[in-house]
Amino acid sequence: MTRRGLALSPGTGSLGGMDDIVIEVDGLRRHYGRFEAVRGVSLQVHRGELFALLGTNGAGKTTTVEVLEGLRPATSGRVRVLGLDPVRDRAALRPQTGVMLQHGGFTGSLTVRETVETWRSLTVRPHTSQQVLELVELTHRRDVAVEQLSGGEGRRLELALAVLGRPQVLFLDEPTTGMDPASRRRTWDVVRELRRDGTTVLLTTHYLEEAEVLADRVAIMRRGHIVATGTPHDVVRTLPARITFRLSEADALPRLPHATRSVEGDRVTYESRQLQADLTRLLDWANTRGVQLSALSARPATLEDVFLDIAADHDPTNRYADPETAR
Repeated sequence: MTRRGLALSPGTGSLGGMDDIVIEVDGLRRHYGRFEAVRGVSLQVHRGELFALLGTNGAGKTTTVEVLEGLRPATSGRVRVLGLDPVRDRAALRPQTGVMLQHGGFTGSLTVRETVETWRSLTVRPHTSQQVLELVELTHRRDVAVEQLSGGEGRRLELALAVLGRPQVLFLDEPTTGMDPASRRRTWDVVRELRRDGTTVLLTTHYLEEAEVLADRVAIMRRGHIVATGTPHDVVRTLPARITFRLSEADALPRLPHATRSVEGDRVTYESRQLQADLTRLLDWANTRGVQLSALSARPATLEDVFLDIAADHDPTNRYADPETAR
């Protein structure tokens, strides 16, 4: 990739006879004593794809990512990254991957530049310090002690270190936590540029908008299982759109052909499978009768709606599953 004229392409070496599938997980289980944190997870991530792994705290996503990173062994199941076992083949795999953890382990007294140089000395074919600091827009802070960085600047430094070795696969664990909205969107731009150059990214995040904007596909975990997979659009369209408004007298509300209705006090909600058609019918009804629909809102479902629906245990039958990856 290029950013301000910088060549930032990942390594291109071939490992383990890999093909288009860069990450492959089949029946992954991980136990901690009697507790089973991950319960038979299967997924595939393709080259150049950004795959977002989502879930509430305790859902098993962090454990899954730690197994993929080689930080923990699988209790059972098959896990391959670039065709290699992340634990057994760690020495061969590690130079091809970049990892951004939730919490970095910096020495606060070192400057930003000294920190990058220290990591460069331990990295195969690294970028220059100038390149990665320009990438994350920290050049002007290179002589500042790490302990004096803001939370968002610290996260951007961690991203710089994660991409320092030109990784083929990049693991981003809550990468924008602590960032202000402007920094978050700059980080999104960096991730997009890395992807355009062929880097495969596996992302965890609690910002559902982040996943919806960036991800090619998402998987949502609950209680150690993947219960929703697919493109953000495909996952979202499993839920209906919502039309809401307030009306003091709701006795004569119209029937909308593609919607179900609920009323709580003066608040009316329609859940619609054909938003345009149903909204048009509702507005025609209101205009014909001179009815004012106060606080009218009409919107499609979002990834956050699906996430909350799953977190609330509304769907034990896995109606969100993508047949390509669900097993």
